[in-house]
Amino acid sequence: MAIWAPESWRGHEARQLPDYPDPGTLAAAEATIARFPPLVFAGETRALTAELAEVAAGKAFLLQGGDCAESFAEFHPNNIRDTFRVLLQMAVVLTYASKLPVVKVGRMAGQFAKPRSAPMEEIGGISLPSYRGDNVNDIAFNEASRRPDPERMIRGYNQSAATLNLLRAFASGGYANLLQVHRWMLDFMGRSPWAERYQDVANRIGDALDFMAACGLDPETVPQLQGTHFYTSHEALLLPYEQALTRQDSLTGDWYDCSAHMLWIGDRTRFEGSAHVEFMRGIGNPIGIKCGPSLDPDGLLHLLDTLDPQRRPGRITLITRYGFDKIEKGLPALVRAVKREGRPVVWSCDPMHGNVVKAANGYKTRPFERILAEVRGFFAVHRAEGTHGGGIHVEMTGQNVTECTGGAVAITDEGLAARYHTHCDPRLNAGQSLELAFLLADMVNEEMKERERRAA
Repeated sequence: MAIWAPESWRGHEARQLPDYPDPGTLAAAEATIARFPPLVFAGETRALTAELAEVAAGKAFLLQGGDCAESFAEFHPNNIRDTFRVLLQMAVVLTYASKLPVVKVGRMAGQFAKPRSAPMEEIGGISLPSYRGDNVNDIAFNEASRRPDPERMIRGYNQSAATLNLLRAFASGGYANLLQVHRWMLDFMGRSPWAERYQDVANRIGDALDFMAACGLDPETVPQLQGTHFYTSHEALLLPYEQALTRQDSLTGDWYDCSAHMLWIGDRTRFEGSAHVEFMRGIGNPIGIKCGPSLDPDGLLHLLDTLDPQRRPGRITLITRYGFDKIEKGLPALVRAVKREGRPVVWSCDPMHGNVVKAANGYKTRPFERILAEVRGFFAVHRAEGTHGGGIHVEMTGQNVTECTGGAVAITDEGLAARYHTHCDPRLNAGQSLELAFLLADMVNEEMKERERRAA
């Protein structure tokens, strides 16, 4: 392969990048960000790679979730706390039920840029550049708001830094202490039928902790009970921003994108000759690849040869996104090809992006039943192929939104308008996320039993 450098992507085809009107302003913003401190550190990304290697080996489970697109307008510590809290709840449910450690990765502290199906958007006969995320332009539909502004990347960096600071405090400062397991329930969760089941799990964990404390094992003597590891991720879409935060590790000499611990390549940017693939092949971070109906086995294997020629466990997470009615037909060919080649990947299910529908009242939504059906199909494929599903990738929030229909609370099409706040795609709310965690735990248990039967 050609020699890699942080800027070598510029010699390849770069799709989904904004057309900035002033190259000088863009260059100045890039130079400013390049002087800023890294948001994450090389040692942290290596730790995540090691944990993902355990997932690839079937010894852990990956929980990846957060906002479809973070926004400047909704930036608030309570929103960050509540999403973190729901991810902790989901992880507790999965860990308790499956007896597997859960690797927690948030779509947070950098998930600002979004790919679009068309470069322009037309409303009322007026055509303007599409909204591409708050670190590119504004969602308001007027010429000034939709003009790509590179200085928004600086604001995105600052918000990411503040978010990461708070997440680190929550993860290690006592909030994630297992003794707090009862306090992680959100106020409005009391209306969810799954809240009672969560409280039952929390009671059992509390009893176990009391027993351990009586034996002399408590958070003061067992550091693992005091906090948790929590990592960040986003789609590496806005390459000028990603390059500006790419640094060479002083210990190893390797390059890392220090904007997040994990980055992924989307469906629209993983084509042959892609600038995004070129950029990602040279960084040491763990990498996700979105895999959908447009990706064939040969194309996937070529991507793996490019992005992971050394076949390092934990390096690659394959995030499947088919739609509930396509996954059992489309996924097996990819699974067989990867298994045949002996690739040590993590298989993770994104049941969100293939299941967007438009309700009768015009709102985009994702029916919970379709989301759940895709997750079931994902595990069914892996059981049939003798492989294992290792993770879930969901767009969710800790806010009490009404964006996805269905679930135990039974949000209807008519109820979507009550609290529909997303800047982009519909998200699961806290109750739906917890419900999914319980149902997912049952599926993981079934998969583990099947693996035990095969090994016997």
